[in-house]
Amino acid sequence: MMRGSTTIFTVQDARASLAYYRDCVGFDIAFEYGTPTFYVGLCSGEVSLHLVAAAQAPRPPGHGAVSIFVDDVDAVHADLVRRGARILNSPKDQDYGLRDFAIADIDGNMIFFGTETK
Repeated sequence: MMRGSTTIFTVQDARASLAYYRDCVGFDIAFEYGTPTFYVGLCSGEVSLHLVAAAQAPRPPGHGAVSIFVDDVDAVHADLVRRGARILNSPKDQDYGLRDFAIADIDGNMIFFGTETK
């Protein structure tokens, strides 16, 4: 039985990406690994996200994406705008039953935030 998952994004610079996710997206740092740091664990609520430096990964940076469900997508959007995240679009009601928007990290990995609509 499956019980959970963690998204792993490949990034060019693990330390720079850690700072972006901490400062601009609001994730907490769960752990850092390596000297210098090349693998990072981040968390926010029940969501975990890991970052691996491109030098340690079999895939290039910037090709990842994840969708995160939130209680209030408009409040999350406002917080991320205030923090200086790279916002790709504003929240919009979609015909697939979500109100959502997207951001990108410094390498182009994308995070979609959404709230179910009635």
